[in-house]
Amino acid sequence: MHIVARVSPSLSLSLYYLVLSSHLFIFSVPLTSIAKFATMPSPLFTTLFFFFFFLVNFSNARLTLDFYKDTCPQFSKIIQDTVTTKQIASPTTAAATIRLFLHDCLLPNGCDASILLSSTAFNSAERDADINLSLPGDAFDLVVRAKTALELACPNTVSCADILSAATRDLLTMLGGPYFPVFLGRRDGRISRAADVAGHLPKPSMPMSQIVQIFTQRGFSVEEFVALSGAHTVGFSHCSEFISDIYNTSSSHEYNPRFAQGLQSACADYKKNPTLSVFNDIMTPNKFDNVYFQNLPKGLGVLKSDHGLYNDPITRPFVENFAKDQNRFFQVFAKAMQKLSLLGVQTGRKGEIRRRCDQVN
Repeated sequence: MHIVARVSPSLSLSLYYLVLSSHLFIFSVPLTSIAKFATMPSPLFTTLFFFFFFLVNFSNARLTLDFYKDTCPQFSKIIQDTVTTKQIASPTTAAATIRLFLHDCLLPNGCDASILLSSTAFNSAERDADINLSLPGDAFDLVVRAKTALELACPNTVSCADILSAATRDLLTMLGGPYFPVFLGRRDGRISRAADVAGHLPKPSMPMSQIVQIFTQRGFSVEEFVALSGAHTVGFSHCSEFISDIYNTSSSHEYNPRFAQGLQSACADYKKNPTLSVFNDIMTPNKFDNVYFQNLPKGLGVLKSDHGLYNDPITRPFVENFAKDQNRFFQVFAKAMQKLSLLGVQTGRKGEIRRRCDQVN
């Protein structure tokens, strides 16, 4: 038996493939070409039919820069207004959101806003993993505010993953950091397990080789990893993350002596008040610049991993280069952030648009 399909020669399909890294590949396949296969034996034609059907469904699974142009034209303005208001009210919001973004995207399931999901009676979520317990509440609050405003303007349209990605970029530029295009169209993940976090996020106590490996396994170069570490030019670290190092004789020599004394004084009561923290960059703590890298050779890094960046022969050349060339730092950082924002994204029928960012539908 043969199957004959009648296809109008004037018809054509545009099939769009998913964003890969920072490139968008577009190609088209005329249906008139498919018509040539219409008289083939049914098994072969069926195979071809499902192949093209699969590609057609990809046309609804693409990331674009203007994804919400028709469905939520107020998207950009709502994000900008929300982040501006929140950052003015709480200046630590930007650094907190950059960290939240990293902790979401760097995990194996990628940028799917799974870090925002709350634990349930049956599951301990990513945000309750030990390393994530110190994630600042301002970042979560920002996403909630933006989601509430967007649900009022365009219900069930904008994903929490897109909110987090766009808000991170806007906050970065508010602090003087580099701009990078954010592709949109992500869906929110449905799975978030604390048990999946271990070994996939860097800890200050890890050897530098292990931290580098976490990033290179996700496709980043060593230079890109060092640039992403430059996010420490803003934000703060809790005393509990470095207190043992400033008293440890084997590592205390890495700290500037007066700086170490200052840290000891600032963290004297950290056992009574575990929320005590210090700025990662004591020179320009609220400005995104390359001063963080300039601090490291002077022994002004706060965390053990900060000192590791300068002391490790593999990462040190990039630290020195970024310290003297802020434009290069910004260029590499922007590229790495865009790459990070595209890791493991779910699109189309994968994932969902959550009605609330802290729970699945």
